[in-house]
Amino acid sequence: MSYNWLTNRQINKQVEESKETKNPHLELVDRGISKLIDIPGLFMLEHLVRLTLSHNKIDVLPAHIIELKNLETLNLFNNHLEELPTNLSSMSKLRHLNIGMNRLYSLPRGFGSFTKLEVLDLTYNNLNENSLPGNFFFLDSLQALYLSDNDFEVLPDDICKLSKLEILAVRDNDLIGLPTTIGELNKLRELHIQGNRMTVLPPELGKLDLYTGRAILKAENNPWVPPIADQFQVGVSHVFDFIRSETYKYLYGRHMQANAAPPPKSSSKAKKASRREIWGKK
Repeated sequence: MSYNWLTNRQINKQVEESKETKNPHLELVDRGISKLIDIPGLFMLEHLVRLTLSHNKIDVLPAHIIELKNLETLNLFNNHLEELPTNLSSMSKLRHLNIGMNRLYSLPRGFGSFTKLEVLDLTYNNLNENSLPGNFFFLDSLQALYLSDNDFEVLPDDICKLSKLEILAVRDNDLIGLPTTIGELNKLRELHIQGNRMTVLPPELGKLDLYTGRAILKAENNPWVPPIADQFQVGVSHVFDFIRSETYKYLYGRHMQANAAPPPKSSSKAKKASRREIWGKK
């Protein structure tokens, strides 16, 4: 067994109690679990609405997970997952999926087929723009997408297809810019782009309201060109006034035509806990 016999008994007892009481919520947090198939009866709990398995050592998510057909929330934060089953997106009731702080280098084919997914957390993995399956941006029910602490250098233009998106977090990646199509995300209320390699913002971002009411734009720790850096010193609303101006649109066009080399990556991510090299695989 991957966890001691006492913990094993406690987990089995929780599962049995869940089966008997039909409790829709099951939390198995920080139990040293590495193999879900070691837990008898887990995948028979069809009544489950929320399953929390965070802070364990799970390295495989069995395809049997789809037998939990009423699941709306699945939390796998801080495990050892290297890949996900291709049938995961057939979980038709899933609304919240947290796979942050794992070891993912890619997402499975067909991942964008979730029909009701509203919140997707992929923070702190090893994903980049080439890790996303072709249908990823079919997730048109998505309201919050967390991609911080990954390896994205660009965001695909198809980001605009996530028309219901309200929160986009891409902090601490390697982004060298934002796509012009981001201006089409007219429901966006939070944008987190701190700690990247961006020097300019697309004028199209000015179509959005990210500076009044409860809207949030976090953009520090980027090597902004001086005019944008100066505006950030004054305030986010001044940034938006500036990037909407004809002067900025002209300067932005000149900047893009120059096709200057992007700023170098400021720090190596080779020591991230999610890297294969750290845990002895290539």
